Amino acid sequence: MKKVVLCHTGACCPAVEIHENEVIIGEFDNIVKLKPVEWQILKEKVISGEL
Repeated sequence: MKKVVLCHTGACCPAVEIHENEVIIGEFDNIVKLKPVEWQILKEKVISGEL
């Protein structure tokens, strides 16, 4: 698993956790779980500048 925290303090921040079969984005009970194909689409849209 890889984990990236989305703030500078590292506490109480949303995070992206990349697991083998899913990607979890959010914090505490406020999360979304993406399948690998959904994660790939999101990455492509961010890289292309669409998002």
